[in-house]
Amino acid sequence: MVDAVVTRLRALAADTLAGNWEHDHTVPSRTLYPHQWSWDSAFVAVGWAHLRPDRAWRELRTLFAAQWADGRVPHIVFNPARRGGAYFPGPDFWASARADGAPAVATSGLLQPPVHALAAWLAHRRAPTAQARSALRWLYPRLVAQQRYLAGRRDVGGAGLACIVHPWESGLDNSPAWDLPLAAVPADTAVLRAYRRRDTDHADVAHRPTDLDYARYVALAESYRAHGYRDDGLPQRHPFLVECPLVNAAAGAAEHALAGIAAVVGADPGPHRDRAARITAAVVDRLYDPASGTFHPRDVRTGALLPARTVLGLLPLILPDLPRRQVDAIVAEARSARFGLAARMERPLPSHDRTAPDFEPVRYWRGPSWINIGWLLWRGLRGHGHPELAAGLAASMIRLVATAGAHEYFHPDTGAGLGSPRFAWTAALLLDVLATTAPDPAVPV
Repeated sequence: MVDAVVTRLRALAADTLAGNWEHDHTVPSRTLYPHQWSWDSAFVAVGWAHLRPDRAWRELRTLFAAQWADGRVPHIVFNPARRGGAYFPGPDFWASARADGAPAVATSGLLQPPVHALAAWLAHRRAPTAQARSALRWLYPRLVAQQRYLAGRRDVGGAGLACIVHPWESGLDNSPAWDLPLAAVPADTAVLRAYRRRDTDHADVAHRPTDLDYARYVALAESYRAHGYRDDGLPQRHPFLVECPLVNAAAGAAEHALAGIAAVVGADPGPHRDRAARITAAVVDRLYDPASGTFHPRDVRTGALLPARTVLGLLPLILPDLPRRQVDAIVAEARSARFGLAARMERPLPSHDRTAPDFEPVRYWRGPSWINIGWLLWRGLRGHGHPELAAGLAASMIRLVATAGAHEYFHPDTGAGLGSPRFAWTAALLLDVLATTAPDPAVPV
């Protein structure tokens, strides 16, 4: 039965990725997300490396061909073959062509967690061919520029951590982590009368961010756009400035990956190891709260740690050099009733504290379970010597897809599929988990 499950799931994942392939990149889904998304493409490259390594490298090349002159990798690269109204906010809203240093292709002006170096390193390790080495030589200076942008222009707090200017940059758009700083953003849902949300054409309104959330998202994007997406003067003019645990842990993990890549392409890995150590130290110093025993985002405008206990607090575990004290604290938090990690999990890992009064099991990042977050935590658990917990999390993720399909996200109690069906990163990361983990024999075929 186990072999049959693996065969079926691999076929499902391969079919999903093939169906979402768009000549030089993979769309997250054919309905809700018809363009190229930044961290989606990194996760997708990890999956393509198991099937078609050539597509893994083309995925990353296409994304980094749209890199801005300052090093930022935009969170959306728009496909000119798709009509402008297929997604909101679309290319006309972002108006990237009017910004200094933007690429020729239309993009957004925001970024997403820098998981790309890790993806490139994993793709190379999966198939260390001449093609892979050539791709790494092309990518390496661009990945370095991405890191330089985060460490330089986005170190708004001056403490060695990158700052996000919009919840979308965290990847966890409407997480309760952002409620307090968002509440300070002046916005009125009337702003949406000038636009049309497209997400609710394809997904249940109850599963998506609210209109008030979107009004604030639009206000923040307009604020950043009004200054040409420049990062100078952000503390004086921008209302949302937060040091995110995921973005910064991803930046630290990227430096570790870049050390490996540097050795392959003939560069010096030493500076990457040094930067990785500095980022990890800053993440612990700035974002770890001994009182709660977990990591929290820091609001740069107020200096305060944001109190919500979300899955963001677990993700510094992807840092290979995270100190043992913080590793043990994350594992304790993950095993608590808030998240329910176990060697045999009864329910999927939620994206927010399931004991909190504002836990919402079907609304996007306010409770549902996501495969990409589970995959990151799974990697961290394996790297820090918790194979039983990693296996339990892997089995839970496999059960989700085996039962509900390759959905965008899942109900954190029932496991029902939510959001877009046939979602690319779910399929891609499932392939990576299956490559090292046997599914539970109790999973139905």
